[in-house]
Amino acid sequence: MSVEGDVMRIQKKLSKMSSSDGESQEQALDLLKTLQTLNINLEILTKTRIGMTVNELRKCSKDDEVISLSKTLIKNWKKFLANTPASKDSPSSQTSTSSKSSSKSSSSTQKKSTSDSKREDKDKDRNKIQSSFPASSTMTDAVRLKCREMLATAIKLGGEMPEGCNTPEELAEELEECIYLEFKNTDNRYKNRVRSRVANLKDAKNPTLRTNFIAGAITAQKLAKMTPEEMASDEMKKLRDKFVKEAINDAQLATVQGTQTDLLKCGKCRKRNCTYNQIQTRSADEPMTTFVLCNECGHRWKFC
Repeated sequence: MSVEGDVMRIQKKLSKMSSSDGESQEQALDLLKTLQTLNINLEILTKTRIGMTVNELRKCSKDDEVISLSKTLIKNWKKFLANTPASKDSPSSQTSTSSKSSSKSSSSTQKKSTSDSKREDKDKDRNKIQSSFPASSTMTDAVRLKCREMLATAIKLGGEMPEGCNTPEELAEELEECIYLEFKNTDNRYKNRVRSRVANLKDAKNPTLRTNFIAGAITAQKLAKMTPEEMASDEMKKLRDKFVKEAINDAQLATVQGTQTDLLKCGKCRKRNCTYNQIQTRSADEPMTTFVLCNECGHRWKFC
Protein backbone atom coordinates (compact mmCIF):
# COMPACT_ATOMS: atom_id res chain seq x y z
CA MET A 1 0.00 0.00 0.00
CA SER A 2 1.23 3.52 -0.74
CA VAL A 3 2.28 6.04 1.94
CA GLU A 4 -0.78 8.15 1.16
CA GLY A 5 -3.04 5.12 1.69
CA ASP A 6 -1.38 4.29 5.00
CA VAL A 7 -1.78 7.86 6.19
CA MET A 8 -5.46 7.91 5.16
CA ARG A 9 -6.07 4.68 7.08
CA ILE A 10 -4.34 6.03 10.22
CA GLN A 11 -6.19 9.35 9.86
CA LYS A 12 -9.58 7.61 9.92
CA LYS A 13 -8.66 5.59 13.00
CA LEU A 14 -7.30 8.61 14.87
CA SER A 15 -10.37 10.71 14.07
CA LYS A 16 -12.54 8.13 15.92
CA MET A 17 -10.40 8.16 19.08
CA SER A 18 -12.01 10.68 21.37
CA SER A 19 -12.16 8.54 24.56
CA SER A 20 -9.51 8.84 27.22
CA ASP A 21 -9.30 5.20 28.31
CA GLY A 22 -5.88 3.57 28.48
CA GLU A 23 -6.37 1.08 25.65
CA SER A 24 -7.47 3.79 23.25
CA GLN A 25 -4.52 5.96 24.18
CA GLU A 26 -2.09 3.07 23.64
CA GLN A 27 -3.53 2.42 20.21
CA ALA A 28 -3.28 6.14 19.39
CA LEU A 29 0.33 6.16 20.52
CA ASP A 30 1.12 3.18 18.21
CA LEU A 31 -0.52 4.94 15.26
CA LEU A 32 1.43 8.14 15.94
CA LYS A 33 4.67 6.15 16.04
CA THR A 34 3.75 4.59 12.72
CA LEU A 35 3.19 8.07 11.26
CA GLN A 36 6.62 9.04 12.51
CA THR A 37 8.21 6.29 10.40
CA LEU A 38 6.34 7.11 7.19
CA ASN A 39 7.86 9.32 4.49
CA ILE A 40 5.18 12.04 4.51
CA ASN A 41 5.53 15.08 2.25
CA LEU A 42 3.58 18.31 1.83
CA GLU A 43 1.32 16.88 -0.85
CA ILE A 44 0.25 13.99 1.42
CA LEU A 45 -0.32 16.38 4.33
CA THR A 46 -2.54 18.53 2.15
CA LYS A 47 -4.61 15.69 0.71
CA THR A 48 -5.09 13.64 3.88
CA ARG A 49 -5.33 16.57 6.35
CA ILE A 50 -3.57 14.33 8.86
CA GLY A 51 -2.09 17.35 10.60
CA MET A 52 -5.52 18.60 11.68
CA THR A 53 -6.48 15.15 12.96
CA VAL A 54 -3.29 14.81 15.04
CA ASN A 55 -3.79 18.30 16.43
CA GLU A 56 -7.35 17.46 17.48
CA LEU A 57 -6.05 14.30 19.17
CA ARG A 58 -3.45 16.36 21.04
CA LYS A 59 -6.18 18.68 22.37
CA CYS A 60 -8.53 15.94 23.61
CA SER A 61 -5.92 13.48 24.90
CA LYS A 62 -4.81 13.33 28.55
CA ASP A 63 -1.89 10.98 27.95
CA ASP A 64 1.46 12.78 28.16
CA GLU A 65 3.16 10.53 25.62
CA VAL A 66 0.39 10.99 23.06
CA ILE A 67 0.45 14.76 23.56
CA SER A 68 4.25 14.93 23.32
CA LEU A 69 4.46 12.79 20.18
CA SER A 70 1.61 14.72 18.56
CA LYS A 71 3.46 17.98 19.17
CA THR A 72 6.64 16.52 17.69
CA LEU A 73 4.86 15.34 14.53
CA ILE A 74 3.08 18.68 14.06
CA LYS A 75 6.33 20.55 14.57
CA ASN A 76 8.12 18.44 11.95
CA TRP A 77 5.29 18.80 9.45
CA LYS A 78 5.26 22.59 9.87
CA LYS A 79 8.80 22.63 8.48
CA PHE A 80 7.38 21.62 5.10
CA LEU A 81 5.33 24.84 5.03
CA ALA A 82 8.24 26.97 6.24
CA ASN A 83 10.60 25.60 3.58
CA THR A 84 8.12 26.02 0.74
CA PRO A 85 8.21 29.64 -0.58
CA ALA A 86 5.00 30.98 -2.02
CA SER A 87 5.15 31.22 -5.78
CA LYS A 88 5.09 34.71 -7.15
CA ASP A 89 2.86 33.51 -9.96
CA SER A 90 0.42 31.64 -7.70
CA PRO A 91 -3.16 32.95 -7.55
CA SER A 92 -2.95 33.59 -3.81
CA SER A 93 0.28 35.56 -4.21
CA GLN A 94 -1.15 37.52 -7.08
CA THR A 95 -4.33 38.19 -5.12
CA SER A 96 -2.35 39.35 -2.07
CA THR A 97 -0.07 41.54 -4.18
CA SER A 98 -3.02 42.89 -6.08
CA SER A 99 -4.87 43.56 -2.83
CA LYS A 100 -1.90 45.41 -1.31
CA SER A 101 -1.32 47.35 -4.49
CA SER A 102 -5.00 48.18 -4.72
CA SER A 103 -5.04 49.26 -1.06
CA LYS A 104 -2.00 51.49 -1.49
CA SER A 105 -3.36 52.86 -4.74
CA SER A 106 -6.74 53.53 -3.14
CA SER A 107 -5.13 55.24 -0.13
CA SER A 108 -2.84 57.27 -2.36
CA THR A 109 -5.70 58.21 -4.65
CA GLN A 110 -7.88 59.21 -1.69
CA LYS A 111 -5.13 61.40 -0.19
CA LYS A 112 -4.40 62.91 -3.58
CA SER A 113 -8.09 63.52 -4.15
CA THR A 114 -8.45 65.27 -0.77
CA SER A 115 -5.34 67.37 -1.40
CA ASP A 116 -6.50 68.26 -4.91
CA SER A 117 -9.94 69.15 -3.58
CA LYS A 118 -8.48 71.53 -0.98
CA ARG A 119 -6.17 73.06 -3.58
CA GLU A 120 -9.05 73.51 -6.00
CA ASP A 121 -11.15 75.23 -3.30
CA LYS A 122 -8.31 77.64 -2.56
CA ASP A 123 -7.77 78.31 -6.25
CA LYS A 124 -11.49 78.91 -6.74
CA ASP A 125 -11.58 81.41 -3.86
CA ARG A 126 -8.51 83.17 -5.18
CA ASN A 127 -9.78 83.22 -8.76
CA LYS A 128 -13.14 84.50 -7.54
CA ILE A 129 -11.45 87.46 -5.84
CA GLN A 130 -8.98 88.06 -8.67
CA SER A 131 -11.72 87.98 -11.31
CA SER A 132 -13.35 91.04 -9.75
CA PHE A 133 -10.23 93.15 -10.24
CA PRO A 134 -8.62 94.58 -13.37
CA ALA A 135 -6.78 92.20 -15.65
CA SER A 136 -3.58 94.17 -15.02
CA SER A 137 -3.60 93.17 -11.34
CA THR A 138 -0.97 90.53 -10.53
CA MET A 139 -1.68 90.39 -6.80
CA THR A 140 -1.53 86.90 -5.26
CA ASP A 141 -1.57 87.77 -1.53
CA ALA A 142 -4.88 86.40 -0.21
CA VAL A 143 -5.09 88.96 2.65
CA ARG A 144 -4.55 91.93 0.35
CA LEU A 145 -6.98 90.57 -2.22
CA LYS A 146 -9.63 90.15 0.47
CA CYS A 147 -9.06 93.73 1.67
CA ARG A 148 -9.41 95.01 -1.88
CA GLU A 149 -12.63 93.09 -2.26
CA MET A 150 -14.01 94.62 0.98
CA LEU A 151 -13.06 98.14 -0.15
CA ALA A 152 -14.61 97.60 -3.59
CA THR A 153 -17.83 96.35 -2.00
CA ALA A 154 -17.98 99.42 0.25
CA ILE A 155 -17.50 101.74 -2.76
CA LYS A 156 -20.27 99.95 -4.72
CA LEU A 157 -22.86 100.36 -1.96
CA GLY A 158 -23.72 103.89 -3.02
CA GLY A 159 -25.27 102.74 -6.29
CA GLU A 160 -24.13 103.23 -9.88
CA MET A 161 -20.78 104.84 -10.55
CA PRO A 162 -20.69 108.20 -12.39
CA GLU A 163 -19.53 108.08 -15.99
CA GLY A 164 -15.85 108.74 -16.61
CA CYS A 165 -14.79 107.59 -13.15
CA ASN A 166 -12.62 104.62 -12.30
CA THR A 167 -14.36 101.36 -11.46
CA PRO A 168 -14.80 100.37 -7.79
CA GLU A 169 -12.18 97.65 -8.26
CA GLU A 170 -9.62 100.13 -9.59
CA LEU A 171 -10.32 102.59 -6.79
CA ALA A 172 -10.11 99.82 -4.19
CA GLU A 173 -6.82 98.57 -5.64
CA GLU A 174 -5.31 102.07 -5.55
CA LEU A 175 -6.50 102.72 -1.98
CA GLU A 176 -5.28 99.38 -0.69
CA GLU A 177 -1.90 99.91 -2.35
CA CYS A 178 -1.49 103.26 -0.54
CA ILE A 179 -2.37 101.66 2.81
CA TYR A 180 0.03 98.77 2.22
CA LEU A 181 2.90 101.09 1.27
CA GLU A 182 2.57 102.83 4.64
CA PHE A 183 2.94 99.64 6.72
CA LYS A 184 4.88 97.40 4.28
CA ASN A 185 3.03 94.31 5.64
CA THR A 186 -0.44 92.97 6.42
CA ASP A 187 -0.30 93.11 10.22
CA ASN A 188 -3.09 94.29 12.55
CA ARG A 189 -2.31 97.96 11.91
CA TYR A 190 -2.83 97.43 8.19
CA LYS A 191 -6.06 95.49 8.76
CA ASN A 192 -7.45 98.07 11.19
CA ARG A 193 -6.71 100.86 8.71
CA VAL A 194 -8.56 98.99 5.98
CA ARG A 195 -11.52 98.26 8.27
CA SER A 196 -11.87 101.94 9.22
CA ARG A 197 -11.90 102.97 5.51
CA VAL A 198 -14.50 100.29 4.77
CA ALA A 199 -16.74 101.36 7.68
CA ASN A 200 -16.64 105.03 6.70
CA LEU A 201 -17.19 104.37 3.00
CA LYS A 202 -20.20 102.18 3.83
CA ASP A 203 -21.69 104.72 6.27
CA ALA A 204 -25.09 105.74 4.86
CA LYS A 205 -24.97 108.92 6.98
CA ASN A 206 -21.69 109.95 5.39
CA PRO A 207 -22.22 109.76 1.59
CA THR A 208 -19.98 112.78 1.02
CA LEU A 209 -16.80 110.83 1.75
CA ARG A 210 -17.58 108.16 -0.83
CA THR A 211 -18.70 110.71 -3.42
CA ASN A 212 -15.58 112.84 -2.99
CA PHE A 213 -13.33 109.77 -3.24
CA ILE A 214 -15.01 108.54 -6.43
CA ALA A 215 -14.96 112.02 -7.99
CA GLY A 216 -11.28 112.50 -7.12
CA ALA A 217 -11.80 115.35 -4.66
CA ILE A 218 -10.17 113.07 -2.08
CA THR A 219 -7.22 111.09 -3.45
CA ALA A 220 -6.39 107.54 -2.45
CA GLN A 221 -3.16 108.77 -0.81
CA LYS A 222 -5.14 111.22 1.35
CA LEU A 223 -7.96 108.80 2.23
CA ALA A 224 -5.40 106.16 3.24
CA LYS A 225 -4.07 108.47 5.99
CA MET A 226 -7.18 110.41 7.06
CA THR A 227 -8.10 110.29 10.75
CA PRO A 228 -11.60 109.25 11.89
CA GLU A 229 -12.32 112.93 12.64
CA GLU A 230 -11.36 113.94 9.11
CA MET A 231 -13.49 111.19 7.54
CA ALA A 232 -16.56 111.99 9.66
CA SER A 233 -19.70 113.43 8.06
CA ASP A 234 -20.51 117.16 8.25
CA GLU A 235 -23.23 116.44 10.77
CA MET A 236 -20.82 114.51 12.96
CA LYS A 237 -18.20 117.25 12.66
CA LYS A 238 -20.72 119.91 13.77
CA LEU A 239 -21.81 117.75 16.67
CA ARG A 240 -18.21 117.14 17.67
CA ASP A 241 -17.42 120.89 17.46
CA LYS A 242 -20.43 121.57 19.67
CA PHE A 243 -19.22 119.13 22.26
CA VAL A 244 -15.73 120.61 22.14
CA LYS A 245 -17.02 124.15 22.65
CA GLU A 246 -19.20 123.04 25.55
CA ALA A 247 -16.26 121.26 27.10
CA ILE A 248 -14.09 124.39 26.71
CA ASN A 249 -16.78 126.57 28.27
CA ASP A 250 -17.16 124.17 31.16
CA ALA A 251 -13.42 124.16 31.68
CA GLN A 252 -13.25 127.95 31.57
CA LEU A 253 -16.13 128.29 34.01
CA ALA A 254 -14.42 125.89 36.37
CA THR A 255 -11.27 127.97 36.10
CA VAL A 256 -12.60 131.55 36.33
CA GLN A 257 -15.73 131.09 38.38
CA GLY A 258 -15.11 132.42 41.88
CA THR A 259 -17.02 133.31 45.00
CA GLN A 260 -19.75 135.92 44.68
CA THR A 261 -19.86 138.65 47.35
CA ASP A 262 -21.39 142.09 48.09
CA LEU A 263 -18.63 143.10 50.50
CA LEU A 264 -16.48 144.43 47.69
CA LYS A 265 -17.38 147.52 45.65
CA CYS A 266 -16.40 148.08 42.03
CA GLY A 267 -14.22 151.18 41.56
CA LYS A 268 -15.87 151.96 38.19
CA CYS A 269 -19.60 151.39 38.52
CA ARG A 270 -19.60 151.63 42.34
CA LYS A 271 -21.80 148.53 42.64
CA ARG A 272 -21.41 145.67 45.06
CA ASN A 273 -21.98 142.73 42.73
CA CYS A 274 -18.56 141.13 42.51
CA THR A 275 -16.87 137.74 42.29
CA TYR A 276 -13.40 137.01 43.64
CA ASN A 277 -10.78 134.26 43.33
CA GLN A 278 -7.76 133.68 45.51
CA ILE A 279 -4.60 132.34 43.88
CA GLN A 280 -1.16 131.63 45.32
CA THR A 281 1.06 133.77 43.09
CA ARG A 282 3.98 134.19 45.47
CA SER A 283 5.93 131.89 47.75
CA ALA A 284 4.08 129.55 50.06
CA ASP A 285 4.78 131.63 53.15
CA GLU A 286 3.16 134.72 51.54
CA PRO A 287 -0.62 135.31 51.62
CA MET A 288 -2.73 134.46 48.57
CA THR A 289 -3.55 137.16 46.00
CA THR A 290 -7.25 138.03 45.55
CA PHE A 291 -8.55 138.78 42.06
CA VAL A 292 -11.92 140.54 41.83
CA LEU A 293 -14.38 140.69 38.90
CA CYS A 294 -17.32 143.07 38.74
CA ASN A 295 -20.34 141.16 37.46
CA GLU A 296 -22.00 144.43 36.37
CA CYS A 297 -19.39 146.15 34.22
CA GLY A 298 -16.73 143.46 33.89
CA HIS A 299 -14.02 145.50 35.57
CA ARG A 300 -11.19 143.41 37.02
CA TRP A 301 -8.66 144.32 39.72
CA LYS A 302 -6.34 142.85 42.25
CA PHE A 303 -7.25 143.17 45.89
CA CYS A 304 -4.28 143.12 48.19
